[in-house]
Amino acid sequence: QVQLVESGGGLVQPGGSLRLSCAASGFTFRNYMMRWYRRAPGKERELVATISSTGGSTNYADSVKGRFTISRDNAKNTVYLQMNSLKYEDTAAYYCNANHWLGRAYDYWGQGTQVTVSS
Repeated sequence: QVQLVESGGGLVQPGGSLRLSCAASGFTFRNYMMRWYRRAPGKERELVATISSTGGSTNYADSVKGRFTISRDNAKNTVYLQMNSLKYEDTAAYYCNANHWLGRAYDYWGQGTQVTVSS
């Protein structure tokens, strides 16, 4: 059974930090590209960060570049999102996504974790 379980969300003041984790099971994690998305109330889903299957390549949305860092530990089947210098506009539900192509698309989603930036 495929599972992606996010954790680490919560309430944080502006300028603070949080580290999100996404634990994967039920598929060969090391073969999958991993992404973090977010969705704020009333807004479209936004791709926040991407990491290649080996971790050797990362990409970020302009809105988080320089503040967020995506990483992964293939031995632990876990992807992380370190979020620093948080802003009000980072408030959203954050979702991890696993994606792989092997004859067809394999695409899995977690249930999400809420991040609220508020004073």
